Amino acid sequence: MRTLVVGDIHGGLRGLEQALDRLSPKVGDRFIYVGDYVDGWSDNAETVAFLIDFSKTYNCIFLRGNHDELVYNYLKFDDDRPMWLAHGGESSRQSYARLSRKEIAVHIDFYEALENYYIDTNNRLFLHAGFTDQKGPQYEFAPHNVYWDRTLWEMVCSLDDTLSESDEKYPKRLKLFSEIYIGHTPVTRIGHTKPVNFANVWNVDTGAAFKGPLTIMEVNTKEIWQSDPVWTLYPEEEGRN
Repeated sequence: MRTLVVGDIHGGLRGLEQALDRLSPKVGDRFIYVGDYVDGWSDNAETVAFLIDFSKTYNCIFLRGNHDELVYNYLKFDDDRPMWLAHGGESSRQSYARLSRKEIAVHIDFYEALENYYIDTNNRLFLHAGFTDQKGPQYEFAPHNVYWDRTLWEMVCSLDDTLSESDEKYPKRLKLFSEIYIGHTPVTRIGHTKPVNFANVWNVDTGAAFKGPLTIMEVNTKEIWQSDPVWTLYPEEEGRN
């Protein structure tokens, strides 16, 4: 059985379908999606519908991203704050305008069922963004930190690579898990288009919302499958800036 972690999608369903086609999924595969299914390209509601259907055939774990929470708040409570609309929310609002109330209710159930984090039997942690509590994400004072935090990624990016786990200065957060898989902050910001690893943290957000591809990675072998840069699959759209 392969364990496959899927990076941020941001409404780029064409990229997801292309990456999955190149992967050739098998029934025994387990897929762990790190969140941010929406707010970007035009296929936002369509992406969620695809994932709901996909999970009927394949073993899937869907994690909650910050943009998923924002779209849920819009659908459930009509919260259309300007900051959300300016950062991809408008594309989700337009996408969901095409759905019936019954269809939207199914999507609300999907958002409500998302998990904040997942720890597998190999003590690997999967979550959208990060955590700050030195005892782990389950102890976060504010649970939403796990899909908003950037300090974990910023920390490992600046970590002295000569520092060993036995050093007193080594971050306690990193000692809790054998590996940590996140999305949230595109690695394109530091000039990469493939998953980036610092210490025991892997970032699989390869910038599908902007100018990068969408990535699927097998966590045991670190083999990757990628779409073309997602923006090239939506030539009629501007996407997020």
